[in-house]
Amino acid sequence: MARISAKNQVTIPVVVLHEAGLRAGDPVTVDTLGEGELRVRRTERSAFDEAFGALTGTYPPGYLEQLDHDDAKR
Repeated sequence: MARISAKNQVTIPVVVLHEAGLRAGDPVTVDTLGEGELRVRRTERSAFDEAFGALTGTYPPGYLEQLDHDDAKR
């Protein structure tokens, strides 16, 4: 049995993941099916998502926002 944590997280048993063909790190979508039911399914990442994700961490937090702010002052 799994439980929902205080951070709204659920640990899915490894056996269930393997049976569903899912692995740690796979992008998933969670949908509601009704009262007390959820569906977790793999989400295919688009080429845009793959490329955008490659840029994560390129700039320090807030750097791009600061550039926008500086440009707006000009």
